[in-house]
Amino acid sequence: MEKSKKIWYNKGIKKESKKIKEKGEKQMGFFDKLKTGLNKTKQSINEKINDVFSNFRKVDEEFLEELEEILIMSDIGIETSTQIIDKLRERMKKEKIEDEEEVKRVLREEMQEILEVTDKDLHLNTKPSIILVIGVNGVGKTTSIGKIANRLAKDGKKVVVAAADTFRAAAVEQLEIWAKRAGAGIVKREEGVDPASVVYDAMKKVKEENADVLIVDTAGRLHNKKYLMDELNKIQKVINKEMPEADKEVLLVIDGTTGQNAISQVKAFKQEADITGLVLTKLDGTAKGGAVIGIVEENKIPVKFIGVGEQIDDMEVFNAEDFVKAII
Repeated sequence: MEKSKKIWYNKGIKKESKKIKEKGEKQMGFFDKLKTGLNKTKQSINEKINDVFSNFRKVDEEFLEELEEILIMSDIGIETSTQIIDKLRERMKKEKIEDEEEVKRVLREEMQEILEVTDKDLHLNTKPSIILVIGVNGVGKTTSIGKIANRLAKDGKKVVVAAADTFRAAAVEQLEIWAKRAGAGIVKREEGVDPASVVYDAMKKVKEENADVLIVDTAGRLHNKKYLMDELNKIQKVINKEMPEADKEVLLVIDGTTGQNAISQVKAFKQEADITGLVLTKLDGTAKGGAVIGIVEENKIPVKFIGVGEQIDDMEVFNAEDFVKAII
Protein backbone atom coordinates (compact mmCIF):
# COMPACT_ATOMS: atom_id res chain seq x y z
CA MET A 1 0.00 0.00 0.00
CA GLU A 2 1.37 3.46 -0.91
CA LYS A 3 2.44 5.63 2.06
CA SER A 4 -0.15 8.41 1.42
CA LYS A 5 -2.93 5.85 1.03
CA LYS A 6 -1.81 4.05 4.20
CA ILE A 7 -1.90 7.30 6.21
CA TRP A 8 -5.39 8.08 4.85
CA TYR A 9 -6.53 4.51 5.61
CA ASN A 10 -5.20 4.63 9.20
CA LYS A 11 -6.85 8.00 9.79
CA GLY A 12 -10.13 6.55 8.55
CA ILE A 13 -9.87 3.61 10.95
CA LYS A 14 -9.06 5.93 13.88
CA LYS A 15 -11.97 8.23 12.99
CA GLU A 16 -14.40 5.29 12.75
CA SER A 17 -13.07 3.80 16.02
CA LYS A 18 -13.59 7.15 17.74
CA LYS A 19 -17.21 7.26 16.50
CA ILE A 20 -17.88 3.72 17.77
CA LYS A 21 -16.26 4.55 21.12
CA GLU A 22 -18.31 7.77 21.51
CA LYS A 23 -21.51 5.93 20.62
CA GLY A 24 -20.72 3.19 23.15
CA GLU A 25 -19.95 5.77 25.86
CA LYS A 26 -23.21 7.59 25.15
CA GLN A 27 -25.23 4.36 25.32
CA MET A 28 -23.45 3.27 28.50
CA GLY A 29 -24.06 6.71 30.00
CA PHE A 30 -27.77 6.46 29.34
CA PHE A 31 -27.94 2.89 30.69
CA ASP A 32 -26.21 4.08 33.86
CA LYS A 33 -28.82 6.84 34.18
CA LEU A 34 -31.56 4.27 33.62
CA LYS A 35 -30.15 1.97 36.30
CA THR A 36 -29.83 4.86 38.74
CA GLY A 37 -33.31 6.15 37.96
CA LEU A 38 -34.91 2.74 38.45
CA ASN A 39 -32.81 1.81 41.46
CA LYS A 40 -35.76 2.18 43.84
CA THR A 41 -37.83 -0.18 41.69
CA LYS A 42 -34.96 -2.70 41.60
CA GLN A 43 -34.34 -2.48 45.35
CA SER A 44 -38.04 -2.94 46.08
CA ILE A 45 -38.40 -6.03 43.86
CA ASN A 46 -35.06 -7.63 44.77
CA GLU A 47 -35.44 -7.15 48.52
CA LYS A 48 -38.85 -8.82 48.42
CA ILE A 49 -37.59 -11.71 46.28
CA ASN A 50 -34.64 -12.18 48.64
CA ASP A 51 -37.06 -12.30 51.59
CA VAL A 52 -39.11 -14.99 49.86
CA PHE A 53 -36.00 -17.11 49.28
CA SER A 54 -34.95 -16.72 52.90
CA ASN A 55 -38.41 -17.87 54.05
CA PHE A 56 -38.69 -20.89 51.74
CA ARG A 57 -36.33 -23.84 51.53
CA LYS A 58 -37.43 -24.78 48.02
CA VAL A 59 -39.11 -23.30 44.96
CA ASP A 60 -42.59 -24.77 45.29
CA GLU A 61 -46.21 -23.68 44.75
CA GLU A 62 -46.31 -21.68 47.97
CA PHE A 63 -43.12 -19.90 46.90
CA LEU A 64 -44.71 -19.03 43.54
CA GLU A 65 -47.78 -17.58 45.26
CA GLU A 66 -45.55 -15.31 47.34
CA LEU A 67 -43.59 -14.31 44.25
CA GLU A 68 -46.79 -13.48 42.38
CA GLU A 69 -47.84 -11.23 45.28
CA ILE A 70 -44.48 -9.41 45.00
CA LEU A 71 -45.02 -8.72 41.29
CA ILE A 72 -48.53 -7.43 41.94
CA MET A 73 -47.27 -5.17 44.75
CA SER A 74 -44.57 -3.91 42.37
CA ASP A 75 -47.30 -2.38 40.15
CA ILE A 76 -46.98 -4.95 37.37
CA GLY A 77 -50.70 -5.70 37.64
CA ILE A 78 -52.74 -8.78 38.57
CA GLU A 79 -53.27 -10.26 35.09
CA THR A 80 -49.71 -9.71 33.92
CA SER A 81 -48.20 -10.98 37.20
CA THR A 82 -50.30 -14.15 36.97
CA GLN A 83 -49.19 -14.67 33.38
CA ILE A 84 -45.50 -14.28 34.29
CA ILE A 85 -45.79 -16.74 37.20
CA ASP A 86 -47.62 -19.27 35.00
CA LYS A 87 -44.73 -19.12 32.53
CA LEU A 88 -42.22 -19.46 35.39
CA ARG A 89 -44.10 -22.50 36.70
CA GLU A 90 -43.90 -24.19 33.29
CA ARG A 91 -40.21 -23.44 32.90
CA MET A 92 -39.41 -24.61 36.44
CA LYS A 93 -40.65 -28.06 35.52
CA LYS A 94 -38.82 -28.17 32.19
CA GLU A 95 -35.55 -26.52 33.27
CA LYS A 96 -35.39 -27.77 36.89
CA ILE A 97 -35.06 -24.23 38.26
CA GLU A 98 -34.26 -24.07 41.96
CA ASP A 99 -31.95 -21.19 42.88
CA GLU A 100 -32.62 -17.47 43.24
CA GLU A 101 -30.53 -16.25 40.28
CA GLU A 102 -32.20 -18.72 37.93
CA VAL A 103 -35.64 -17.50 39.04
CA LYS A 104 -34.57 -13.89 38.43
CA ARG A 105 -33.17 -14.83 35.02
CA VAL A 106 -36.48 -16.39 33.95
CA LEU A 107 -38.43 -13.40 35.31
CA ARG A 108 -36.23 -11.06 33.26
CA GLU A 109 -36.68 -13.14 30.12
CA GLU A 110 -40.48 -13.28 30.50
CA MET A 111 -40.73 -9.54 31.17
CA GLN A 112 -38.50 -8.77 28.20
CA GLU A 113 -40.66 -10.95 25.95
CA ILE A 114 -43.75 -8.95 26.98
CA LEU A 115 -42.02 -5.63 26.30
CA GLU A 116 -40.69 -6.75 22.90
CA VAL A 117 -43.96 -8.13 21.58
CA THR A 118 -44.82 -4.99 19.61
CA ASP A 119 -43.22 -2.64 17.06
CA LYS A 120 -41.20 0.12 18.75
CA ASP A 121 -39.96 1.91 15.61
CA LEU A 122 -41.14 5.37 14.62
CA HIS A 123 -42.76 5.22 11.19
CA LEU A 124 -42.09 8.57 9.55
CA ASN A 125 -41.46 7.57 5.96
CA THR A 126 -43.58 10.20 4.18
CA LYS A 127 -42.64 13.83 3.76
CA PRO A 128 -44.14 15.37 5.75
CA SER A 129 -44.96 13.00 8.62
CA ILE A 130 -46.89 13.90 11.77
CA ILE A 131 -46.42 13.10 15.46
CA LEU A 132 -49.39 13.90 17.69
CA VAL A 133 -48.38 14.01 21.37
CA ILE A 134 -51.11 13.46 23.98
CA GLY A 135 -51.42 12.86 27.73
CA VAL A 136 -52.71 14.27 31.01
CA ASN A 137 -51.40 17.36 32.79
CA GLY A 138 -47.91 17.27 34.24
CA VAL A 139 -46.57 14.11 32.57
CA GLY A 140 -43.88 15.96 30.60
CA LYS A 141 -45.41 16.27 27.12
CA THR A 142 -43.74 19.58 26.27
CA THR A 143 -40.33 18.40 27.48
CA SER A 144 -40.73 15.13 25.56
CA ILE A 145 -41.58 17.04 22.38
CA GLY A 146 -38.39 19.07 22.72
CA LYS A 147 -36.33 15.90 23.19
CA ILE A 148 -37.96 14.08 20.25
CA ALA A 149 -37.54 17.16 18.03
CA ASN A 150 -33.88 17.26 19.03
CA ARG A 151 -33.38 13.59 18.09
CA LEU A 152 -35.06 14.09 14.72
CA ALA A 153 -33.06 17.26 14.02
CA LYS A 154 -29.83 15.38 14.78
CA ASP A 155 -30.94 12.80 12.21
CA GLY A 156 -31.10 15.59 9.63
CA LYS A 157 -34.87 16.12 9.74
CA LYS A 158 -36.43 19.56 9.42
CA VAL A 159 -38.97 19.78 12.25
CA VAL A 160 -41.89 22.11 12.90
CA VAL A 161 -43.76 22.14 16.22
CA ALA A 162 -47.42 23.14 16.57
CA ALA A 163 -48.21 24.79 19.92
CA ALA A 164 -51.78 23.47 20.10
CA ASP A 165 -51.94 23.48 23.90
CA THR A 166 -53.78 26.79 24.10
CA PHE A 167 -55.55 25.68 27.28
CA ARG A 168 -52.72 25.94 29.82
CA ALA A 169 -51.12 29.24 30.80
CA ALA A 170 -47.49 29.59 29.66
CA ALA A 171 -47.64 26.34 27.66
CA VAL A 172 -46.74 28.11 24.40
CA GLU A 173 -43.78 29.93 25.95
CA GLN A 174 -42.45 26.69 27.43
CA LEU A 175 -42.74 24.86 24.11
CA GLU A 176 -41.05 27.76 22.31
CA ILE A 177 -38.00 27.43 24.58
CA TRP A 178 -37.73 23.67 23.90
CA ALA A 179 -38.28 24.11 20.14
CA LYS A 180 -35.50 26.70 19.99
CA ARG A 181 -33.12 24.41 21.89
CA ALA A 182 -33.94 21.59 19.44
CA GLY A 183 -33.52 23.81 16.38
CA ALA A 184 -37.17 23.31 15.36
CA GLY A 185 -39.60 25.84 13.90
CA ILE A 186 -42.78 26.66 15.80
CA VAL A 187 -46.32 27.77 14.96
CA LYS A 188 -48.09 29.50 17.84
CA ARG A 189 -51.17 31.59 18.53
CA GLU A 190 -52.51 33.43 21.55
CA GLU A 191 -53.86 31.55 24.57
CA GLY A 192 -57.44 30.33 24.28
CA VAL A 193 -57.70 30.06 20.47
CA ASP A 194 -59.05 26.94 18.77
CA PRO A 195 -56.19 24.37 18.89
CA ALA A 196 -57.32 22.83 15.59
CA SER A 197 -56.71 26.17 13.86
CA VAL A 198 -53.13 26.18 15.19
CA VAL A 199 -52.61 22.71 13.75
CA TYR A 200 -54.07 23.85 10.42
CA ASP A 201 -51.63 26.80 10.29
CA ALA A 202 -48.75 24.50 11.24
CA MET A 203 -49.54 22.08 8.41
CA LYS A 204 -49.58 25.04 6.02
CA LYS A 205 -46.11 26.10 7.26
CA VAL A 206 -44.80 22.54 6.93
CA LYS A 207 -45.88 22.43 3.28
CA GLU A 208 -44.49 25.89 2.51
CA GLU A 209 -41.12 25.15 4.11
CA ASN A 210 -40.92 21.56 2.83
CA ALA A 211 -40.37 20.32 6.40
CA ASP A 212 -39.99 16.63 7.22
CA VAL A 213 -41.92 16.25 10.47
CA LEU A 214 -44.69 18.14 12.26
CA ILE A 215 -44.94 17.51 16.02
CA VAL A 216 -48.24 18.60 17.59
CA ASP A 217 -48.43 19.52 21.28
CA THR A 218 -51.89 19.18 22.84
CA ALA A 219 -53.57 20.30 26.05
CA GLY A 220 -53.10 18.13 29.14
CA ARG A 221 -56.39 16.39 28.75
CA LEU A 222 -57.73 14.88 31.93
CA HIS A 223 -59.58 11.78 30.80
CA ASN A 224 -62.75 12.89 32.59
CA LYS A 225 -62.96 16.23 30.75
CA LYS A 226 -65.11 15.39 27.75
CA TYR A 227 -64.72 18.72 25.96
CA LEU A 228 -60.96 18.33 25.90
CA MET A 229 -61.31 14.86 24.40
CA ASP A 230 -63.69 16.33 21.79
CA GLU A 231 -60.99 18.89 21.02
CA LEU A 232 -58.50 16.08 20.45
CA ASN A 233 -60.90 14.45 17.99
CA LYS A 234 -61.25 17.75 16.13
CA ILE A 235 -57.46 18.06 15.80
CA GLN A 236 -57.26 14.53 14.40
CA LYS A 237 -60.01 15.26 11.87
CA VAL A 238 -58.15 18.36 10.63
CA ILE A 239 -54.92 16.37 10.28
CA ASN A 240 -56.63 13.52 8.41
CA LYS A 241 -58.39 15.95 6.08
CA GLU A 242 -55.37 18.10 5.25
CA MET A 243 -52.72 15.37 5.16
CA PRO A 244 -54.52 12.05 4.58
CA GLU A 245 -51.46 10.36 3.04
CA ALA A 246 -48.97 11.40 5.74
CA ASP A 247 -47.49 8.84 8.12
CA LYS A 248 -48.88 9.55 11.59
CA GLU A 249 -47.63 8.59 15.04
CA VAL A 250 -49.81 9.18 18.10
CA LEU A 251 -47.59 9.12 21.19
CA LEU A 252 -49.12 8.98 24.67
CA VAL A 253 -46.80 10.36 27.34
CA ILE A 254 -46.93 8.44 30.63
CA ASP A 255 -45.48 9.58 33.95
CA GLY A 256 -43.41 6.67 35.30
CA THR A 257 -44.23 7.59 38.91
CA THR A 258 -47.99 7.02 38.55
CA GLY A 259 -47.81 3.21 38.59
CA GLN A 260 -51.15 1.46 38.06
CA ASN A 261 -52.96 4.79 37.52
CA ALA A 262 -51.25 4.97 34.14
CA ILE A 263 -53.21 1.91 32.96
CA SER A 264 -56.53 3.74 33.34
CA GLN A 265 -55.07 6.71 31.43
CA VAL A 266 -54.03 4.48 28.53
CA LYS A 267 -57.46 2.87 28.37
CA ALA A 268 -59.21 6.27 28.37
CA PHE A 269 -57.03 7.69 25.59
CA LYS A 270 -57.33 4.51 23.51
CA GLN A 271 -61.04 5.28 23.17
CA GLU A 272 -60.26 8.67 21.61
CA ALA A 273 -57.10 8.07 19.59
CA ASP A 274 -55.28 5.31 17.74
CA ILE A 275 -52.21 5.32 19.99
CA THR A 276 -49.11 4.02 18.19
CA GLY A 277 -46.65 4.26 21.05
CA LEU A 278 -45.85 5.32 24.60
CA VAL A 279 -43.26 7.76 25.92
CA LEU A 280 -42.13 7.03 29.49
CA THR A 281 -41.02 10.00 31.56
CA LYS A 282 -39.87 10.77 35.12
CA LEU A 283 -38.46 7.32 35.70
CA ASP A 284 -35.56 8.77 37.68
CA GLY A 285 -36.18 7.91 41.31
CA THR A 286 -39.46 5.99 41.07
CA ALA A 287 -40.30 2.69 42.76
CA LYS A 288 -43.18 2.09 40.32
CA GLY A 289 -41.24 1.31 37.15
CA GLY A 290 -42.73 -2.19 36.98
CA ALA A 291 -46.10 -0.77 35.89
CA VAL A 292 -44.72 -0.40 32.35
CA ILE A 293 -44.80 -4.18 31.90
CA GLY A 294 -48.50 -4.39 32.80
CA ILE A 295 -49.36 -1.40 30.59
CA VAL A 296 -47.72 -2.94 27.52
CA GLU A 297 -49.16 -6.41 28.13
CA GLU A 298 -52.73 -5.22 28.73
CA ASN A 299 -52.84 -2.70 25.88
CA LYS A 300 -50.40 -4.16 23.32
CA ILE A 301 -48.96 -0.68 22.74
CA PRO A 302 -45.16 -0.42 22.45
CA VAL A 303 -42.95 1.89 24.45
CA LYS A 304 -41.08 3.97 21.86
CA PHE A 305 -39.09 6.40 23.99
CA ILE A 306 -37.87 6.56 27.56
CA GLY A 307 -36.65 9.60 29.47
CA VAL A 308 -34.55 9.62 32.64
CA GLY A 309 -33.48 13.21 33.12
CA GLU A 310 -34.18 16.84 32.34
CA GLN A 311 -31.51 17.52 29.70
CA ILE A 312 -32.43 17.65 26.01
CA ASP A 313 -30.40 14.49 25.30
CA ASP A 314 -31.93 12.53 28.20
CA MET A 315 -34.25 10.50 25.98
CA GLU A 316 -33.53 7.28 24.12
CA VAL A 317 -35.34 4.72 22.01
CA PHE A 318 -36.77 2.17 24.45
CA ASN A 319 -34.66 -0.97 24.92
CA ALA A 320 -36.56 -3.78 26.64
CA GLU A 321 -33.44 -5.72 27.67
CA ASP A 322 -31.83 -2.68 29.32
CA PHE A 323 -35.08 -1.76 31.07
CA VAL A 324 -35.58 -5.24 32.54
CA LYS A 325 -31.96 -5.43 33.68
CA ALA A 326 -32.45 -2.10 35.43
CA ILE A 327 -35.44 -3.29 37.49
CA ILE A 328 -34.60 -6.86 38.49
